[in-house]
Amino acid sequence: PAKLALIGSSLGGYYATYLAEQLGCRAVLLNPAIRPYDDLRAYLGAQSVYFSDATIDMKPEYLDELRAIDVPRITRPERYFLVAATGDELIDWRTMVEKYSGCRQRVIEGSDHALSDFASYLDEVLAFCGVP
Repeated sequence: PAKLALIGSSLGGYYATYLAEQLGCRAVLLNPAIRPYDDLRAYLGAQSVYFSDATIDMKPEYLDELRAIDVPRITRPERYFLVAATGDELIDWRTMVEKYSGCRQRVIEGSDHALSDFASYLDEVLAFCGVP
């Protein structure tokens, strides 16, 4: 776990937080979901899959599964690096900063949920992950 580093964006950041707590590894969180079990409630039922003709059925039990892996408190803040954009159109950046208080943080003025300008922060992310 000392050499392992996870990088997760949005819901992937939520999962990365859970896994980092379980495994004791580092995690970089890019505009991570904070309460997806609440945020995704509006999407219950059949949902289109982007760039596909497929659909998925979003079930209430999926929200229960997300709630079951919620990390209410970060145990080792030094293992986390939050990258949050004030221009995120889906998740309020202030909730990210609050959830990951005490962790290394990079708050980007503007940008968007996808962090379209991620290349500008890649070196900092890789350095945190221990990649020269």
